[in-house]
Amino acid sequence: MAKVIEINDPADARLDDFRDLSTADRRPDRPGGRGLVIAEGVVVVERLLASPYPVRGLLGVRRRIEALDLSDLDVPAYVTSAEVMASVVGFHLNRGVLAAADRAPAVSLDALVSTAQRLAVLEGVGDHENLGSIFRNAAALGVDGVVLGPGCSDPLYRRSVRVSMGHVLRVPFATTDEWPAALNMLRHKGFTVAALTPRASAPHLADAGLRGRRVAVLLGSEGPGLTDEAIDAADVAVRIPMSSGVDSLNVATAGAVAFYALL
Repeated sequence: MAKVIEINDPADARLDDFRDLSTADRRPDRPGGRGLVIAEGVVVVERLLASPYPVRGLLGVRRRIEALDLSDLDVPAYVTSAEVMASVVGFHLNRGVLAAADRAPAVSLDALVSTAQRLAVLEGVGDHENLGSIFRNAAALGVDGVVLGPGCSDPLYRRSVRVSMGHVLRVPFATTDEWPAALNMLRHKGFTVAALTPRASAPHLADAGLRGRRVAVLLGSEGPGLTDEAIDAADVAVRIPMSSGVDSLNVATAGAVAFYALL
């Protein structure tokens, strides 16, 4: 059972895991800093508690802490006021509760690929909110894992965790710098690599014959999309047909359409 501890001093060093979340060079979830995983809100905190990430502690107002099942948790749960909490984290937190965890061991690309039937493969997805949305869509629509290629942001950044509703903590992911060679590796493992593009010459997604196959859906950055090198390394380039005057979709939305088409 977690030990519930009341704290009224925002300078208390025991709250350092949650301090300065709005300060870019000091925030505890920076990969180059302490690299902690921060979950916020009851639902996301519950998903963190159920994940393989080792929880270090919780901070929240009493009613939010009491809404959680902490019976199997052997870490401190710090209870404080909304005002003290805002002073610690650097802004008013409407969700009223945070949890901090250490990172779990990274999953290798080989391990991720060995058990997957459907993958999302990302190139240059640098927006944390889009990344979190992609993980949430992946969890909802039967994608077994995410491969992060060059230029992708950190999926365990607090904003990505929040936007994913904690699903970034349950959908396995692996990173690779071997690019676009990693796409050849996926092909050798039996995947069809399907690159999403707005090119008018690409066949419609629904006509590409991808259902029932091991498929890796390749998604590119929010602005320019996939590089020519990535598209050339794919098995097939496909597009989502759209109404006249609309040339593309948000990357997370496009991913959701593609994931659904493969169900």
